[in-house]
Amino acid sequence: MKNETLSFEHSAQYWDDRYRLQGNSGAGSYGCLADFKAEVINDFVTDENILSVMEFGCGDGNQLSLACYPRYTGFDISEHALQRCKKMYASDPTKDFYPVDQWSGQQAELVLSLDVLYHLIEDDVFEKYMDTLFSASSRFVIIYASNDEKLNQLLGGHVKHVRHRKFTQWVIKNMAYTWEFYKLIPNKYPFNVHDQNNTSFANFYIFRRRAQ
Repeated sequence: MKNETLSFEHSAQYWDDRYRLQGNSGAGSYGCLADFKAEVINDFVTDENILSVMEFGCGDGNQLSLACYPRYTGFDISEHALQRCKKMYASDPTKDFYPVDQWSGQQAELVLSLDVLYHLIEDDVFEKYMDTLFSASSRFVIIYASNDEKLNQLLGGHVKHVRHRKFTQWVIKNMAYTWEFYKLIPNKYPFNVHDQNNTSFANFYIFRRRAQ
């Protein structure tokens, strides 16, 4: 199945169709990019003594295979992706998977969003997703994404399921009283248009809940 042949009506439909037709989470969840993400997050979990991790957009579960988390809960919009994850980790009692509409206020110490934001085309979907990310975390939020709207023009904007945003502006506007920017970790493999399977326009943006 070639992902680029899929029709695009809205974000949820695109990704559920992609997984239903045996597509995967994309190049960023495999190879050197997956290794880089795992190294950064695993080190962070260890350094900050994180006991629980929650991810919104767990995808096909391949990125998770490199993770070292004491406790993990994954949410996704695609039932087909969730079925894959449940099968892959059926023998692992430390991991659970649920449809995203079943999130009802539960929290983890660290909440992850990896290669998701620039796939949220609709403004209302983006707003709800961002609010959920920060509401679900008691300590840290890690977002791995692009943060530059200019990429839409530079890259031609021809991929219907990609929309780059300056998402940090949303965080400043909506979360400044309760959250602070903690750390930026640049990508080890910065984007190269001639090698898009092994490079990325995403960096790590880490946010910390302010002390009350």
